[in-house]
Amino acid sequence: GDVIHRMLTATQYIAPLMANFNPSYSRDSTVQYLDNGTVFVVQWDKVYLQGKEDMGSFTFQAALHSTGRIVFGYKEIPVPVLQISATQHPVKAGLSDAFMVLNPSPDVPESRRRTIYEYHRVELDTSRISSLSAVEFTPLPTCLQHQSCETCVTSELTFNCSWCHVLQRYL
Repeated sequence: GDVIHRMLTATQYIAPLMANFNPSYSRDSTVQYLDNGTVFVVQWDKVYLQGKEDMGSFTFQAALHSTGRIVFGYKEIPVPVLQISATQHPVKAGLSDAFMVLNPSPDVPESRRRTIYEYHRVELDTSRISSLSAVEFTPLPTCLQHQSCETCVTSELTFNCSWCHVLQRYL
């Protein structure tokens, strides 16, 4: 994609294993998904690294549950992830989120400067990714779970959550 797309995909991802995979290398290689309403699963099955097909095939998946729980499952990781080259493509695993703001450019009034703010990242230790392993992420409690003023202001969350009586929702 364009530069903005590449910048956002570098900072917004759910990646059980990001690397220079080539799903078109083999007829046996697939990337499939399933959504049953309570879990959305993406599976990379028998995919190979571009130019490093002799390393073997990788099979892994990401499962996003409606509860907010995320599970990365690794069935087949033929080589240590630390041996995968990041020259052609970043090699990482984890979660990251960001947002983009369009600001007027001081130099050219008609144009806008795009700024991407990454506000949260969870990086997995890729040396621990191996065949027949899994990683589970469980969501932390947030203000979003409160349905009333009373439950909001009496919660024991560690951040400043407050209830707005006018809007009848948390802030």
